[in-house]
Amino acid sequence: MTGNGQASGKPWQAVALTLFPQMFPGSLGQSLAGQSLAGQALSEARWALESVDIRAFASDKHRTVDDSPCGGGAGMVMRADVVDLAICATQQKTGDLPLVYMTPRGRPLTQSRVRALAEGPGVIVLCGRYEGVDQRVLDAHGVEEISIGDYVLSGGEVAALVLFDACVRLLPGVMGSDVSGDEESFEQGLLEYPLYTRPAEWQGRKVPDVLMSGHHKNIRAWRREQAEAATKDRRPDLWTEYALGPVDKDKT
Repeated sequence: MTGNGQASGKPWQAVALTLFPQMFPGSLGQSLAGQSLAGQALSEARWALESVDIRAFASDKHRTVDDSPCGGGAGMVMRADVVDLAICATQQKTGDLPLVYMTPRGRPLTQSRVRALAEGPGVIVLCGRYEGVDQRVLDAHGVEEISIGDYVLSGGEVAALVLFDACVRLLPGVMGSDVSGDEESFEQGLLEYPLYTRPAEWQGRKVPDVLMSGHHKNIRAWRREQAEAATKDRRPDLWTEYALGPVDKDKT
């Protein structure tokens, strides 16, 4: 599936399946004056957001969406039958969008996966609550399980906002500069170099001389060195992949 929604004349579509639809758009509804960030892009219909209330698909009078885990244990588990109805109803409206479940059990979210999702027509994100979602419904729909880190949140909504934000900022016209995006952390397989701005000296700390030199080749070389040093020190896993991988190290 290639080409984002805008290429087909449709906005990029973000859908959240959640027990708390009021949590969306959250911070993604905000914008900064003069900058076409997520909130401004949403108002300009560069992307669209829908939150689907899973509880609306419960059939009993109490609108029950969870039950105790088979085999015993603490907490409750979201029911397969209710979640299935929510997924099916949503897919009937949206068509064949990637279906993602945010969970610490998932594969780590990477910039390359974000880029692939942003290049498509959109994504449906299932937001878990309680102890999680019945595995059977995940298997039945071939849901992709994604993690945003090795920690546990109260629910998947915050993680869904993270995924949406990462995707939306890559859509055409959302960020202020395409060049800026190319130089960010992970885009070249490295963490980003340190950033500085005016004043040239603050509390006895000076901006590195090379950044004030106007010598663009030297500046690019310095930034590359700094990015490599930070990656090697802070993310040895990324450094190993970068050192062995097919990244174009001459691109700056």
